[in-house]
Amino acid sequence: MGSSTEWIPSLWTETFDELLDDDNELDYGDSWTLNFNYSQTDEITKEERKRGWKVYTHCGFGKFQCDFCDKTWSSARVMMLFRYRLRGDRGTVIMRPFRQACRSCQGDSFVLPGFSKDEVERALLRLFSKIRKNCYDDEDDSDGGSAGSQKVFTKPHKKDLCEGCRLGICCQDED
Repeated sequence: MGSSTEWIPSLWTETFDELLDDDNELDYGDSWTLNFNYSQTDEITKEERKRGWKVYTHCGFGKFQCDFCDKTWSSARVMMLFRYRLRGDRGTVIMRPFRQACRSCQGDSFVLPGFSKDEVERALLRLFSKIRKNCYDDEDDSDGGSAGSQKVFTKPHKKDLCEGCRLGICCQDED
């Protein structure tokens, strides 16, 4: 399955379950679930921190399609925000993909990204690496396959068209 411009939550949940069930990525006997929240931020209150919540942001490659003009574009700077915690034997991950707006329309119509299965796996493997480190004190930190991710050149990142940048949560400065 190639990279789609369509946001497909089931691609994420199914890949999440496959990596846990078939590949035993978090083989500690706990039950983990993946949910989505399209408005969460990277701010964690003291109360949330006490309840065990942690945050991981991932920057990946995705594709978009404008709802108005149908123009498609790729971005190597698609922000994903994951909140996660382990409580007892239940682990919860809540994901927010950040949207981008079309250069041509310059409107405030932001669209969700589409991802290839490989990109979904890459993001989740990095997340699982953080979970192993922060929830299980497992210092394996084999950053989940950053090897093999080639540099993809896309147009320069426009902060005003990026929902993550507008909220101050973006990977723009990571180079």
